[in-house]
Amino acid sequence: MIEANRKQYRTDPGYAQAEVREWAPRFWLGCDYLGLWKLFARNRFRIGLRQWPAALADLYITSVHPVLRGLQNLALARKVQATEITPPPLFILGHWRCGTTLLHELLILDARHTFPTTYQCLCPHHFLLTEGLARRLLGFLLPSKRPMDNMPMGWDRPQEDEFALANLGLPSPYLTIAFPNHGPAFPEYLDLREVSPADREHWKRVFVQLLREVTYRRPGRLVLKSPTHTCRVDTLLELFPDAKFVYLTRNPYTVFASTVHLWRSLYLAHGFQTPDYRGLEEQVLATFVHLHERFEATRHLIPPENLFALRYEDLVADPVGQLRRLYDQFDLRAFDQVEPKLRGYLQHSSGYRPNRYQPLPAGIERQITRRWSSYLAQHGYQRSHALA
Repeated sequence: MIEANRKQYRTDPGYAQAEVREWAPRFWLGCDYLGLWKLFARNRFRIGLRQWPAALADLYITSVHPVLRGLQNLALARKVQATEITPPPLFILGHWRCGTTLLHELLILDARHTFPTTYQCLCPHHFLLTEGLARRLLGFLLPSKRPMDNMPMGWDRPQEDEFALANLGLPSPYLTIAFPNHGPAFPEYLDLREVSPADREHWKRVFVQLLREVTYRRPGRLVLKSPTHTCRVDTLLELFPDAKFVYLTRNPYTVFASTVHLWRSLYLAHGFQTPDYRGLEEQVLATFVHLHERFEATRHLIPPENLFALRYEDLVADPVGQLRRLYDQFDLRAFDQVEPKLRGYLQHSSGYRPNRYQPLPAGIERQITRRWSSYLAQHGYQRSHALA
């Protein structure tokens, strides 16, 4: 039933292919050179005919990263290692398309906060050495808006650190985007529970090193947003026992449609294959359950004063009021100084049009109602045909 209905809910034509440009840089341009070879070999070089030129270009470009990384280490390694990640990071958790990007954009308006930029996540090997020049010279390469939701895009915009980890050579579920027709990649790295102790420690070292470099580039409280971290609360607390966490929820019927559109957009724009989207709906259904169950199993590890639960619908209805509540709970202080920037941002983006989706097929709706029933009951969401 799911596969039979998989093409019946797409965004309006004006959104579905907007800003997907053949010449826009792919995520993998900043990949670890050896890691990219391993990625191709793991997928038996089953690269689509149309994608071979991009694949060869990526291999050529990534060959310079080890050299630039070496130069960066010679110049800055000691200073980076001496950098303290303080105050503790603030992690934005929640399933994809639950408003995590919006909250990220709002929180970085506070000049005391720092964050990984798009350039840093796409070129994590040497951004301390090259970011300033690259941002000036390569700004034209990025589309002005993200293809999946029309949010602003730019080298200096906040980005998910999971992309940086994948480009640094760590196994990541995001590598599914590169070869979408081969099924989910490295699902064990979603929550790290089935990863060997040695590999888990390696993941932690790479992650902390990335955060040190981001903090060295611009000191402040790190605000990090990757939905994958929703499954890693226990590991994050091992690294940062006093970290702050914001957990976002949203109407799951909308989340489903929006997440399917997200992966379709990313597979098309950044994959090395022409995607067939087979099994995508099942992947979204199963991953949602996994994220919800894993977070609920570990949320008790977070001290109550360090966890702020937030509904997307409440954030959109009253962003100023919700941010004030967040600041009060985490004792971040100085919200009155941030509020004018927040109101200015909201006024500037008042014309933003979110994607709208057709009603879900009845079979899909029944699957969501049955399989996501725990989430629906816990967060008070109702079945709805009005998707926005």
